[in-house]
Amino acid sequence: MAAVSDRVDLGAAWRSARPEPPPTRFHQVHGANIRVDPSGTRATRVESFAHGVCFSREPLAPGQVFLVEIEEKELGWCGHLRLGLTALDPATLAAVPEFSLPDLVSLGHTWVFAITRHHNRVPREDRPEAEALVPGRPPALLVEPYLCIEQFRIPRDRLVGRSRPGLYSHLLDQLYELNVLPPTARRSRLGVLFCPRPDGTADMHIVINGEDMGPSARGLPAAQPLYAVVDVFASTKSVRLVQLEYGLPSLQTLCRLVIQKSVVHRLAIDGLHLPKGLKDFCKYE
Repeated sequence: MAAVSDRVDLGAAWRSARPEPPPTRFHQVHGANIRVDPSGTRATRVESFAHGVCFSREPLAPGQVFLVEIEEKELGWCGHLRLGLTALDPATLAAVPEFSLPDLVSLGHTWVFAITRHHNRVPREDRPEAEALVPGRPPALLVEPYLCIEQFRIPRDRLVGRSRPGLYSHLLDQLYELNVLPPTARRSRLGVLFCPRPDGTADMHIVINGEDMGPSARGLPAAQPLYAVVDVFASTKSVRLVQLEYGLPSLQTLCRLVIQKSVVHRLAIDGLHLPKGLKDFCKYE
């Protein structure tokens, strides 16, 4: 198994523990073409490419990630998922706009980011974009168990979407060993959160498969309730919510971290003497 130097830092996990926010759910107010399942955790656009705007049921807490996984795609449309925040209470809207961009944004107090297959990272003065692309440097999601965004430290494990490997994936897919999905692919995980600043404002951050894309909007009113906005737009047809662990990682998560560090790639997990449920959790979840 993993060497001593690879052990999970339980002390760091304890120091970073904070109260668990309530589970995220979709608001009952949404676009005309959206259907939300009875659990409030899955939103599907049933026709057309528009009228797919959804909101979080409750305002987000500072540092709380509203995380969705892309479940279904639909061919024939141009455009992808859009994420953001709004200080507008969805319950007070006379009608949900057809589009988040530009319709909802034009109502004011709303900030939305359009996800693309490439170029989602916002350049930062203190960390140039090119720095994250140095050849030979392993992606942070492989070596750092926590994602640090300003004053918040979030367990990275469930932030990362994982593809379902085929028999020859390890030979044919260059991204297989790193397990990095394109932002707009099925099973990709995308989230939005806000981080308060000392001047009373907040920065909005977009997280894609465990990586912070930087502050995509600044100057948000941190003192006002901020709801998540998810626009199930165009080629994105259905998304589901993913719940995160903000306090101590579960024993299941800690076991997976150790197991993943001891294998070359995910197919090797099949050869371990472990229960099938744990193997599947290590490979896919």
